[in-house]
Amino acid sequence: MSALVEAVFPRRLGRPFRWLVAGSWTSNIGDGIALAAGPLLVASQTDSAFLVALAAMLQRLPWLMFGLWAGALADRLDRRLVVIVANAIRAVVIAVLCVFIGTGTVSISMVLAAMFLYGTAEVFADTTQQTLLPTLVAPADLGAGNQRMQAGFLAANQLVGPPVGAFLFAAGMVWPFVIQVVCVALAIVLVSRITAPPGTSFVTVRDADSHVRKDIAEGLRWVWHHPPVRTLCIVILVFNVTWAAPWGVLVKYSLDHLHMSEVGYGLLTTASAVGGIVGILVYGWLERHVNLATLIRVCLTLEVLTHAAFALTTTGWVAILIMFEFGVYAFVWGTLSTTVRQRAVPKAFQGRVASINMICVFGGLVVGQGIGGVIAEHWGLVAPWWFACAGAGITLVLVWRSLGHIAHARATD
Repeated sequence: MSALVEAVFPRRLGRPFRWLVAGSWTSNIGDGIALAAGPLLVASQTDSAFLVALAAMLQRLPWLMFGLWAGALADRLDRRLVVIVANAIRAVVIAVLCVFIGTGTVSISMVLAAMFLYGTAEVFADTTQQTLLPTLVAPADLGAGNQRMQAGFLAANQLVGPPVGAFLFAAGMVWPFVIQVVCVALAIVLVSRITAPPGTSFVTVRDADSHVRKDIAEGLRWVWHHPPVRTLCIVILVFNVTWAAPWGVLVKYSLDHLHMSEVGYGLLTTASAVGGIVGILVYGWLERHVNLATLIRVCLTLEVLTHAAFALTTTGWVAILIMFEFGVYAFVWGTLSTTVRQRAVPKAFQGRVASINMICVFGGLVVGQGIGGVIAEHWGLVAPWWFACAGAGITLVLVWRSLGHIAHARATD
């Protein structure tokens, strides 16, 4: 057992890191349960397709509205305390929703309001939590740390949580949300145990008299004048636009183009998660044995080729194999991009740069899904894949030489 603990939580990363990972994994279990139970709750309250779509949008809208503010506050306040308070607000919002569900007085307006409030608190919690890891571990260990954080997200949020959430919802509408409250509350306790290593602090010393808007502007300027991080943000934005374009119509692509059943569509998403598990297992070896610039280029090249492969295939089992391959490199890319960004950014800017990164992620998803729907409507279900292939491919060619600078950029605190 001690060997297993050492493999998952290496002693060199320290006890505070173990508390951070435990808190993240616990919170992700609750979020994964809600990932399935939330849409089921919405569907139980309305037959309106517009309201169902609105519920999905309200989960991402807070990132665009409050992301920059969350990053600025993460660089101004005690980061551990921000995570604790934001998670406490999340727990209270869901607890109140549980009361309405349990008493049979819940309505679609209450559900939508709860989703927006929960999503807003989540922006502050997730943005700030990203700043804790660079404080707790050395730059050389950020890859190992992010590997374990991402592994928890994949296993708890994507694999374990959703089926548990669906099962609990079938047992009783309120139960998945009760469990979610318990998970978030436990995460608060675990995060509260984190202590800063000697000589470090969770508080970044700043001018208390400056306005938050000034901090936001300062963060934007820092990213714009830092070529490696600026290029990384542009790549993340564009690749999320191109990725989301076909992903938004994936269900129709699988049913109408590949002629798969509903179970087959489920196998597509499962194959991605299984591929992610393989990515977890190989990431450490890849980081130790492959040049990071080469690894970045390989991941992004595979993204372009994956879009082309989906555009060309007409067979369900081939699509499942492609989705498995996507899961492998997507996990590696997600861990690697987070690691190189954290190594390149000074501790005083970690929150603001993390928020800009997340705005690129979610902004790209929103724009891409809109574009993909229009393209599919006018030119067919394969067209979004060709759009994604062309857009990602052109972007990759333009930034190819710059990727080496991204891989090896280092912060000067």
